[in-house]
Amino acid sequence: MTPLPGDTGPAHFWRLDDKRYAKKWDSGDGSRLKGGRWSPAGVPAVYCSLDPATAILELAVHKGFDTLNAVAHVLSAATLAIPWAQVHVVHPKDVPNKLWLYPCALSAAQQGFGRRLLSVHDFIAIPSAVSRRSWNLVFDANRAAGKYALQCQEALDLDPRLNPPRR
Repeated sequence: MTPLPGDTGPAHFWRLDDKRYAKKWDSGDGSRLKGGRWSPAGVPAVYCSLDPATAILELAVHKGFDTLNAVAHVLSAATLAIPWAQVHVVHPKDVPNKLWLYPCALSAAQQGFGRRLLSVHDFIAIPSAVSRRSWNLVFDANRAAGKYALQCQEALDLDPRLNPPRR
């Protein structure tokens, strides 16, 4: 696994959104409406990554590189305003079903596991299913309000080689 931030300074995290939703990057509206890997519908979970490359891959797995290359997207960078020690880290051994850490259909039990974590922890760090050696950071938009700060937002300029012409 990629090393976690630790006590070396503020922990940074990243999220990629369609430009239309950039101002609401931390609302959790999408997962509140549809649910996500670690949250059922109704929970305003915000899914981020601890590095920008994983944030890009997380969205690419859902939208495809062709969409990321053709539709304007914004990469948001934020920092935690709390010590990293207050982030609940979920290691692979802590997950009741190891298959939840792989690309798979979502289950109610998996979403319930995440919902319970989000109800007691401001932030959870959990391995990415897209890049299993990388980490995602998930938080409930309401519970974590004021415990992080947006640092910047920038246009995503995706390398066109990730979307080559079809032959």
